[in-house]
Amino acid sequence: MNRTPIPVIHDCDPGHDDAMALLLSQAAPEIEIRAITTCCGNQTIEKTTYNTRRICTLLGIDAPIGMGRPGPMLQDPITAANIHGQSGLDGPKLPEPAVPLSTLSAVELMAKTLEESDEPVTIISTGPMTNTGCLLLAHPELKPKIKRISMMGGGIKHGNWSPAAEFNILVDPEAADIVFRSGVPITMAGLDVTLKALILEADIARIRAIGTRISQVVADWLDFFYEFHRKIGYRGAPLHDPCAVAALLRPELFDMQDYFVQIETQGEFCRGATVGAQPGKTDQAVVPNATCLMDVDRQGFVDLIVEAVESYEN
Repeated sequence: MNRTPIPVIHDCDPGHDDAMALLLSQAAPEIEIRAITTCCGNQTIEKTTYNTRRICTLLGIDAPIGMGRPGPMLQDPITAANIHGQSGLDGPKLPEPAVPLSTLSAVELMAKTLEESDEPVTIISTGPMTNTGCLLLAHPELKPKIKRISMMGGGIKHGNWSPAAEFNILVDPEAADIVFRSGVPITMAGLDVTLKALILEADIARIRAIGTRISQVVADWLDFFYEFHRKIGYRGAPLHDPCAVAALLRPELFDMQDYFVQIETQGEFCRGATVGAQPGKTDQAVVPNATCLMDVDRQGFVDLIVEAVESYEN
């Protein structure tokens, strides 16, 4: 029986793993990309927006693209050129953009997409949550039109950009705080799971062997990403952002646990931390506000990525 595709807004800051998340969504008949919005994160807003338009041109994604703010809500931008390169998407040569940029800002486009949808829309957030936080502030009346926010960010046990904080949350803790306090259902793909969603050298070779133009680009993206992580001691490249998509497509691949998650916005050493508590595990009664991914069937996850790449024609 055919299922009605899940309508989604992709909010992203490409980034190699953001590109892989978009690739996975575009390949999935279960997902309909209604809009894409960009945020400042892995690189400046100009670069992440340019990268998004190039990715959409490469993958044939026909959805309006809205450009976000030049920086987070309150603090100066933080970027990750050391991981993703000066372009934010270093590695293979990509086509120049053949898709236009919307005249609407990211928040305006998100609001329009929600307003015009006959059914609730899922937001897939794979960058700092600036746009989603601003949307919830500007349009609280649209909360019922958001089915779920499936996001990559945070970590119950530890951070990566600091000992306590993961990059996406640390870039804009105030925006994340608004999201986690909103009451909108959240699926959180944090470091607890994404550091286990590893692509190994053999997996990259498997993708390259598909032999299509897309498979070559993806293999080159993963080579670049893998090489950085290899140098700092990883045994593979963690595909953080595709986990937020895979959780919608194949929830059975993940161990999911309900947590009450709060965002630390004030701490000198722990700003940006996602502090999680489970019901019955503390002396205080807590009501979960997020379903957190804590483990993954790595081989099943890799197979899903490979199947997505295989679906693209030359």
